[in-house]
Amino acid sequence: MYPLARMRFETPSPEALEAARDGLLPDVLADDLDVLFVGINPSLYSAAVGHHFARPGNRFWPALHRAGMTPRLLHPSEDHRLPEWGGGLTNLAARPTAKASELSAAELREGGALLEEAVGRYRVRAVAVVGVTAYRQAYRRPKAQIGAQDETLGGARLWVLPNPSGLNAHYQLPELAALYGEMLADVRT
Repeated sequence: MYPLARMRFETPSPEALEAARDGLLPDVLADDLDVLFVGINPSLYSAAVGHHFARPGNRFWPALHRAGMTPRLLHPSEDHRLPEWGGGLTNLAARPTAKASELSAAELREGGALLEEAVGRYRVRAVAVVGVTAYRQAYRRPKAQIGAQDETLGGARLWVLPNPSGLNAHYQLPELAALYGEMLADVRT
């Protein structure tokens, strides 16, 4: 296995990024997951390379490793392996965009309803939505905060975690990892 620093995607061309708007990024799902991580929607970069949280600077994979979810730092190209450690990946909205702000509230609400069905179908123990603003819109919870929620989703425990995008300067990697670790400890008790 190559060290993470040596594993890189070829940077998608502007044409490939634009073509990714019409693509889909497959979910990473399995039955009886400990936690299903739910992104807002795929970035054009992630859709172009075909892997979740793949954009350079995204801190999802380092936060997951530091939180104790994976035994080593995974490269985004290994996203299909996350179920080995009890995790899965999906998004509230399937449509790839350059910015999450390109999504409508209706798209997020529709995705929220589909997510609830998938959680029940796959018997997921916990759902971790990574993006409080998208969660607020998808579920009409304008005052929702980061952390464990008082409600469940499709029978699963529900957490809202900070978006791991490098653009989210409110949370640095150590804080992200601590919150992700708190969620994992709650889920695995």
